[in-house]
Amino acid sequence: MKKIIFKNFLRETTIFFLLSCSSVALIVWVIQAVNYLGFVTEDGHGFKIYFLYTLLSLPKIINEILPFMFFFAVFFTLVKYEDQNQTLIFWSNGIKKNEFLNIIIKYSLIFLILQLIMNVFLVPFTQDKARSFIRQSNVDFLPSLVKPKKFMDTVKKLTMYVDKKNDLGQFENIVIKDTYNSKDSRIIYAKTGFFSQINDQNFLVLNQGKILNINKGKTTVINFNRTQLNLSEYSSKTTKYPKLQEVSVNVLLKCLFQPKDQRTAIMLGDKNKFRFQCSHEPKQLDNVSQEFFSRIFKPLYIPLLAIVSAFLLIKSKNSTGYSRYKVIVFITGVILISFSEILTKFFSYDFNKSFLLMIMPILFSTIFYFLFYKQSYASSK
Repeated sequence: MKKIIFKNFLRETTIFFLLSCSSVALIVWVIQAVNYLGFVTEDGHGFKIYFLYTLLSLPKIINEILPFMFFFAVFFTLVKYEDQNQTLIFWSNGIKKNEFLNIIIKYSLIFLILQLIMNVFLVPFTQDKARSFIRQSNVDFLPSLVKPKKFMDTVKKLTMYVDKKNDLGQFENIVIKDTYNSKDSRIIYAKTGFFSQINDQNFLVLNQGKILNINKGKTTVINFNRTQLNLSEYSSKTTKYPKLQEVSVNVLLKCLFQPKDQRTAIMLGDKNKFRFQCSHEPKQLDNVSQEFFSRIFKPLYIPLLAIVSAFLLIKSKNSTGYSRYKVIVFITGVILISFSEILTKFFSYDFNKSFLLMIMPILFSTIFYFLFYKQSYASSK
């Protein structure tokens, strides 16, 4: 009988968790996707890049809400069981409150492992993959961004202005400032121009104009009847360098534990210019330590949240102040989740300090565990 009761509890909690977590994640994802529309309209990337980038943000969203949704699922199921008098069936079948607590803790370990896998492997991988789409994409959406009588500076080191668009779909009176080459710059004037696609690459074709090449203060002028700019050689202003959240744990460990004189730029991505720079500067090492330890630290709070939610088993709905007691348990869980987020900011390259922070959720879990035993024993008298 005990196995059936525990099995039903775990099944109902899991179903509620999956439904609530997927619903909240979908809402957050849609809101975030709408915010990412600027990614298309301002940075010149196509809808394919936009869709892939937003889709790959989903694991990160799920990972962020997972602790709270787990706590809420267990909390909701226990409240429902109490309201429906199902807990009376548990106690009448010889189930002890401590047994139920142990089942909830064991159940929480599944979510601890799940979030650990997401923190260490899945989220960094998907975030770096999303960044790689930006790295590999060109400004294929640029033609729709050029508007008459407006300066367009979406493309990195390229500013473009057009006076108007004629009936043939061509731009007239075009001015372009190109500083793509770090040593040289040039200003291009053209009477007309239009966008064209050749061999899956976007080109800006310019007619009847001149190019002012500026090199070390010297200016040379070249007249042309027709020339073209290969837009695939340009990139948008979107950040292409890897952020710490996108760096694998393996790279973080190398950065933290390799000798100072051997710390070099650790390459990420497909091209040498996209690097995560690992140095021996204290500030950067603190940031790397913070990122590394927080990935392991946050999942450790999940068993603690399980113990806190289990405190609902201590009192019945007929007890005095039960409604207030439910609110206190819920607020305690929310505070602990917020507390875990705040503590991640205090991790540093100081190993002793980071170690003390790491054992805090284990210490809290032990305290709450024995506190539950004490209150459970007192309520059974």
